[in-house]
Amino acid sequence: MGKKVLVVDDERLIVKGIRFSLEQEGMEVDTAFDGEEAVEKAKEKEYDIILLDIMLPKLDGLQVCQQIREFSNVPIIMLTAKGDDMDKIMGLEYGADDYITKPFNILEVKARIKAIMRRTVSQSGSNKEMILEAGTMKLDLDERRVYIEEKEMNLTSKEYDVLELLAKNANHVYSREKLLHMVWGVDYPGDVRTVDVHIRRLREKIEKNPSEPKFVHTKWGVVYYFKA
Repeated sequence: MGKKVLVVDDERLIVKGIRFSLEQEGMEVDTAFDGEEAVEKAKEKEYDIILLDIMLPKLDGLQVCQQIREFSNVPIIMLTAKGDDMDKIMGLEYGADDYITKPFNILEVKARIKAIMRRTVSQSGSNKEMILEAGTMKLDLDERRVYIEEKEMNLTSKEYDVLELLAKNANHVYSREKLLHMVWGVDYPGDVRTVDVHIRRLREKIEKNPSEPKFVHTKWGVVYYFKA
């Protein structure tokens, strides 16, 4: 069965073009044309990925992303206006995993979707029945779940990817550029602020005091590492 994708945009021609292209790749595509419809569909059905435009009627994309994050960790790719860096950063702050700038090439959209799905499949498939423990933290590498003092943390796909990489290589320092390449891919067009936003969000979720982290540390102000 093909991967399930939800495409959310109020421009029907754009939605029609994306849907046609993804269905040609064997994906199952649902659509929504406003924010409220998007949230309802995300509640009713489990998707493998969501393409979400920022400018939407009823609820904007940021509100939609925030509400979906209350009940799902599905990977979300935001569609943002060209050159609007604030939308990109805000999208990441609200829980998006990635962003694509409009106008976009449909080949780029398909490449981003496949990259996220490929990483999710390869990571879950190669980590069968593995548990990584560090102090009060436990990572279930098979299920891609994180627990602190036996309580499950609600991480997004990218937040988990960053944490797993750092935890598997405890005490090894990674520059922001290196993390960007290893987690988002060498062809990712975004900048290192993407890493900083995800690290900040990750700390807010897993650290009792994010300003004095126990797990994810910063060194020299330019590199990150996990302290076992």
